[in-house]
Amino acid sequence: MNQNVTRLALCAFAIALNVVAGTIVGDLKIPLLFLDTIGTIFIAVLYGPYWAFAVGILTNLVLGVTSNYTNIPFGLVNGAVGLIAGYAARRYGFSLWIAIASGVFMSIICPIIGTPIAVAMFGGLTGGATDVVVIWLRDAGAQLFAAAFIPRLYENLLDKVLSCILVMLIIRNLPAGMMKRLGSPKRSSRGSQHAA
Repeated sequence: MNQNVTRLALCAFAIALNVVAGTIVGDLKIPLLFLDTIGTIFIAVLYGPYWAFAVGILTNLVLGVTSNYTNIPFGLVNGAVGLIAGYAARRYGFSLWIAIASGVFMSIICPIIGTPIAVAMFGGLTGGATDVVVIWLRDAGAQLFAAAFIPRLYENLLDKVLSCILVMLIIRNLPAGMMKRLGSPKRSSRGSQHAA
């Protein structure tokens, strides 16, 4: 199969993975998790930041149609996840420590991008489990931005570190022959896979 076709098919699969995982977690209102960026991070490690950015944006467009329209503007956050993971994977590979460091970095950047969107477009409340904490912090006297930012910081810390570690484990366990067929990359000296 043509490698571009393979790449596009895998990107479509990654979007579907993001949508399914994000929808399940959203419907169950599981606190501290989104799991809607696993596919984005997977594509970032395989094919680099630009493909992953596109997967992140398209994921939230689909989630906006199928789940909740409030997901659409947060495509910028999902896209940023792809850029961070893609650049980290290209520069350093995607070992356990790089996955953890990437997740921690994402947990800071994502709320920096997402909180102004949540505050400006939705008054800080987006219909997720986080809203309870936002309302509680507002009632306790916190400013709206701080009330919307603080819970997102903790949510993203768990979610992004967990998502990065899951992707690292998946990619580490893919056979080298499959990686070659997927059009990716080479194996780093630490045993992890990364985009060339």
